Amino acid sequence: MESLLAALMGDFLGTPVYFWAAFIAVVVALLVFDLGILHRDEHEIGARESLTLYGFYVLIAVAFGGWVWWARGATAGLEFYTGYLIEQSLAMDNMFVIATIFGFLGIPRLYQHRVLFWGILGVIAFRAILIGLGAALVYQFNWILFLFGAFLVFTGFRMFRHQDDEPDIQTNPVFRFLTSRFRITKQLHGRAFTVQQPHPTTGKLVTWLTPLAVALVMVETVDLIFAVDSVPAVFAVTQDTFIVYTSNIFAILGLRALYFALAAAMNRFRYLQTSLAIILVLVGIKIFLVPLHIHIDTLLSLLVTLSILAGGVIFSLYKTRNETDVSAEDVPKTGQLEP
Repeated sequence: MESLLAALMGDFLGTPVYFWAAFIAVVVALLVFDLGILHRDEHEIGARESLTLYGFYVLIAVAFGGWVWWARGATAGLEFYTGYLIEQSLAMDNMFVIATIFGFLGIPRLYQHRVLFWGILGVIAFRAILIGLGAALVYQFNWILFLFGAFLVFTGFRMFRHQDDEPDIQTNPVFRFLTSRFRITKQLHGRAFTVQQPHPTTGKLVTWLTPLAVALVMVETVDLIFAVDSVPAVFAVTQDTFIVYTSNIFAILGLRALYFALAAAMNRFRYLQTSLAIILVLVGIKIFLVPLHIHIDTLLSLLVTLSILAGGVIFSLYKTRNETDVSAEDVPKTGQLEP
């Protein structure tokens, strides 16, 4: 018993082990609650349910941040909330790309939650690897923050210039790789990711991927690509690995719940990408200043990020107030899945 207590009080990546244990316990409980209770029977998730679930996840994140504030001080608490908000902001663009993937592959709303849920497991693993790698690089080479900052500024300007571009799934390298290297059914087979069907030439039963599996791989890939932007952005707030990782995961959990509300009216958030581009540039400048020992107050960063994000959402909703909602299902389903 004493050895267990000693282990829990020990440090892992600069944070007591019991902090990590508490975080893992909360995430596992949320995933079990999500799949085992809320979505034990698959059903289409509407905008109202999506917003309710999102509010629930936000409350959990706020409560966890409050615990961090109480246990580790105001600075750590503010860093958690700022990192959480930055990740939520930047990952919103990810949600619209995911909606386009679902529309392109013809994934009905009934099965979209299944893809997003299992995609969360990949997020938890890949973010841990990326954040661990980033933390190690920052610890060994502090000057790499200059590169992080410059990359974020460049990405922000690039996002602003190409904000009206639609993602071309048909020519996406991952989609082309999957369709050229794997057997993929043209039709969905319920909630299955793989099925056993005869080979087209030999007639022998072999494993085929379904469009649901293609969607899962592409969603995971998109998240990995977007993480290259969002993970360095949180390093502008703090280099505390625990804060960076936990704020990332809680933000992604909330956005996955919000997805169905966003996807139900994709066109209503037309100007959101402009605010995300501005946030990227400002965060890039902030992280560029860290090695120069120029510190921008965390509370100020939190308020500025919140104001820019809220401004983008409100302006988008106002400018598109007379438009008919366009959902992910309205995206042309032009995916070419050959048998």
